[in-house]
Amino acid sequence: MAKAKNILFIMFDQLRWDYLSCYGHPHLKTPNIDRIAAQGVRFTNARIQSPLCGPSRMSTYTGRYVHSHGSNWNGYPLKVGEMTMGDHLRSLGMDSWLVGKTHMEADAEGMRRLGLEPDSVIGARVAECGFDVFERDDGLLFEGPLRDVLKHHSSEKYNPYLQEKGYDSPNPWHDFANSGIDDAGNVLSGWFLKNSSEAANIAEEDSETPYMTRRGIEFIESQGDKPWLCHLSLIKPHWPYIVPAPYNDMYGPDDFVPAVRAEAELETDHPVIKGMHQWLVGKTFSRDEVRETVLGAYMGLIKQIDDQMGVLFNYLQESGRLKDTMIVLTADHGDYLGDHWMGEKMFFHDPAVKVPLIIFDPSEEADATRGTTVDALVESIDLVPTFYEVAGGDISNVDHILEGESLMPLIRGEAKETARVASIAEYDFGHTPQAEAMNLHPDDSRMFMVATKDWKLIHFLGGFRPVLFDLKNDPNELVDLGAREDHADIIKMMYGKLHDWSLRNAQRTTKTTKSILAGRRNMGQTGILLGVWDEHSLPPQATEQYRNRKVADHRDQARSREIER
Repeated sequence: MAKAKNILFIMFDQLRWDYLSCYGHPHLKTPNIDRIAAQGVRFTNARIQSPLCGPSRMSTYTGRYVHSHGSNWNGYPLKVGEMTMGDHLRSLGMDSWLVGKTHMEADAEGMRRLGLEPDSVIGARVAECGFDVFERDDGLLFEGPLRDVLKHHSSEKYNPYLQEKGYDSPNPWHDFANSGIDDAGNVLSGWFLKNSSEAANIAEEDSETPYMTRRGIEFIESQGDKPWLCHLSLIKPHWPYIVPAPYNDMYGPDDFVPAVRAEAELETDHPVIKGMHQWLVGKTFSRDEVRETVLGAYMGLIKQIDDQMGVLFNYLQESGRLKDTMIVLTADHGDYLGDHWMGEKMFFHDPAVKVPLIIFDPSEEADATRGTTVDALVESIDLVPTFYEVAGGDISNVDHILEGESLMPLIRGEAKETARVASIAEYDFGHTPQAEAMNLHPDDSRMFMVATKDWKLIHFLGGFRPVLFDLKNDPNELVDLGAREDHADIIKMMYGKLHDWSLRNAQRTTKTTKSILAGRRNMGQTGILLGVWDEHSLPPQATEQYRNRKVADHRDQARSREIER
């Protein structure tokens, strides 16, 4: 009988949920990803916990909200004591391996304080978000003024691979994989958006997505019978937006969907949103020629991804691994691509915070839901408890740590909704030039999203008014109702949900709920009796150790000593 013994957890970086054909894109066809959706469950209301690589991934890897794990921005270390996906699964006998990107920053000071050596087995896992590393590559081999401060990961093998293949450069990641070339041999850097339509100066099979997909297959081939989770984390379609031939010119203006934006959005009175419009990225992506140049490359990168997923899934089929491997496909966040006059991803419209999530479970228990969609409110923090259950764990043993829910009841048709009443995301922009330009203290540069199926509220610190979207009547989120008095009751209701979330139990991580329930049911069984009048006030078994006991009488000795004193 088919059963999920292993987990292939695939994450794409900056992939919009609506740029796959199974999610409705009219021109970008992704048949290989669609194939997995047809055999599994496609979630239509999945959101991440922060619209930025680092904090989003740390939430996915820990199963905890950003507010709980505290890694608020790229490069903010995950606290040394935070349990991660690898820690949980390893306790159940399932190895947890990384092939690709994590954006993890080690808590070097915490490790030093606790005496954890980075080159020890435990120290290496703590430094790598709980994963054992087959290959880590965060894919940003930058060359800015801080290149000597922002060190690249020691296990990155892609640049050496390219150099061995004859790509002669100190940084072939940039000069070949992420740049074009003109007839005079000049590098046309992929960092400049005007070059996005150029073909990357690299053989397609040597570019990042095919390379890392092959590494994922090599990892799977290296495994024996022991259960494993492989986190295959691809760094595309994240910028630089450039792709090798033949993908660079597959798509043109006739294939592009119009930008989702309204002139009224530019007239907002909200200082934070206005600042995003005025930020260089927003201003650049608001230009039609920029958007049209980038979109062709972005779609080409996704088409290349889908083709490589076909290679991977065919390997799983031919090797027999499809019968015992759960496949999970998702993204760490989306990409505005000019929608709402913004670029990048750092706000809470659905192009940034909604992600594709497709799960294929080979077990017979999932047969009833194959090819179906689920509209439940799902969050990226739900993946760790889901994997924990697949590995054979009892969620009640970790429910004091994990803040998400297992998706297995949805995957197996046992439920149609999660227990949550709203999805939550957070964004701390105190690290950005926008906060500097607005002269905001880091404590005032934070915002929170709370979203139901009908409404989305964004709360800002710093004294700014909220933003409110009516998702039912305005699914494109073009009209901000946050200043409307006629929506005061809705705003109050949504703030109530955010308030309830803020009061959740998040810091009691050393005592399980199960043990608390058992302890309170056994109150009095320990021999500690508080407020008990007599032996009849409690059940007999709670007081029998204090009844019918006889000892020698030493009271006369005590009185004699008192008289002598």
